[in-house]
Amino acid sequence: MVAAQEVFVSELNKLALKEFTPPPQVRMFDTTLRDGEQTPNVALSVLDKLRIARALDELGVDAIEAGFPINSEGEREAVKRIAHEGLQADIVGLARADKRDIDACLGCDLGSLHIFLATSDIHLTHKLKLTREQVVEKAIWAIGYAKSHGVTVEWSCEDATRTEVDFLKRMHTVVQEAKADRINVPDTVGCMTPQAMSYLIRELRTVTKVPISVHCHNDFGLAVANTLAGIVAGAEQAHVTINGLGERAGNAALEEVALSLLAFYGVRTKVNTRKFAHTSKLVSKLTGVVVQPNKAIVGDNAFAHESGIHVHGVLREGSTYEPLTPELVGKERSFVVGKHTGAHSVENKLAEYGFELKSEQIHDITARVKHLAESGKRVDDAELIALAYDAEGRDPKAEQPIKLEEFTVFTGLNFTPTATVSLLVDGERRRHSESGVGPIDAALKAIRSAVSKTIVLREFKLDAITGGSDALCEVQVKLGDSEEERLLSLGKAVGPDIVTTSVDATVEALNRLYWRRLIQQRRANGGGP
Repeated sequence: MVAAQEVFVSELNKLALKEFTPPPQVRMFDTTLRDGEQTPNVALSVLDKLRIARALDELGVDAIEAGFPINSEGEREAVKRIAHEGLQADIVGLARADKRDIDACLGCDLGSLHIFLATSDIHLTHKLKLTREQVVEKAIWAIGYAKSHGVTVEWSCEDATRTEVDFLKRMHTVVQEAKADRINVPDTVGCMTPQAMSYLIRELRTVTKVPISVHCHNDFGLAVANTLAGIVAGAEQAHVTINGLGERAGNAALEEVALSLLAFYGVRTKVNTRKFAHTSKLVSKLTGVVVQPNKAIVGDNAFAHESGIHVHGVLREGSTYEPLTPELVGKERSFVVGKHTGAHSVENKLAEYGFELKSEQIHDITARVKHLAESGKRVDDAELIALAYDAEGRDPKAEQPIKLEEFTVFTGLNFTPTATVSLLVDGERRRHSESGVGPIDAALKAIRSAVSKTIVLREFKLDAITGGSDALCEVQVKLGDSEEERLLSLGKAVGPDIVTTSVDATVEALNRLYWRRLIQQRRANGGGP
């Protein structure tokens, strides 16, 4: 359930609905594994598809379009395995109005089929070479054949939004008579406006008695707006994808559609919005498609604030500059330092790492951050922490109670990566070995274990600075303490070897964590820093 205090949108949204009565609940038909996989340069393995299908099911979507079984043997295997996974969602296979396609879906033991055939004159003339009458006949046959096998059928008139409206109405009438369970209205090339989509759905509802779906593409950046317009006009199901993946410019993003329906119109779905961030990251990782930072709802910047005015407001009350709480979608609020940063942001960010500085020190650091940003330098957390140490008048390099003496990593084909490290911790020599999923994982585990079992890895970032196999890399490591949630530290290193650079960044982070913990202990005992 979503609490009223988690969404802060304009009341005008509801006032504008006077002539519309949207359905109280909308089905979410996720096509990430079908249309989403048609994103250029995306190819998912069977196991990848299974992982995403499970995540979508946990998210709470009503239907998962698992794939296009006729496409390949691997696709059929993936669809069949998903169908046998025991998921709560309806598992759907895509098929053209062709016996081979339908048989391929039936062979995957699916209970639901999504059958399509183009109906626009553009497609009939230039692609299919069919008359309208032939299209009608093929549609009636395909639906009848599929229904004779006891499955649920959703029908799509491909390129519906460029189909002559009277013929589209006729198609809706005949496929209903053929016992289609739902009819989808695809905006195949994303060529509609929200007003036009609203008009079309209202027109189609005059002849359509079964539930209507909308499937919108984002060629003009209107996929979500068109989906919302279709639903407000009476469509009861939305075709969506995680992160808006899909052909060309993509499809309507599930996270944006579901949250907009709830926030603006009070229309509910079954999805658990608090799992959006997790699902988005999983799909991005497995598809290799990076989510743009300013992506709505799940982008890295969706709840990030740099402007001093905004930070000041958000620190007092989140709704001043956020229309919904980050927790509602599984995200966390963050404050970024840069050209527009104010003292409140700097103070809050440094407090995350345990710094308690005087007002004049905070203002000095803020001024230096602005100067660095204006000169073109990206001021990340590691740079900010370095400025904080300088403001305190301390040289962090001179205060290293943890020193790395040596480390070795063994890795290779059919061999579990294993690392051994030797550290000096306050003069005490400690050796430790750990295995991991890779050489970096093994090395970092060994180092953390040698110092303290309570140390946890909060974040690991790796960036290539130059190109080529000998590229310089930059590694940032954020560490925390399982016994003290607010205790954080950050280490940063640059070098040509990924493993060595990761080790250097980890040791730096450990020293800072050690120092912050020591300061906390002194303060707890009544002493100063």
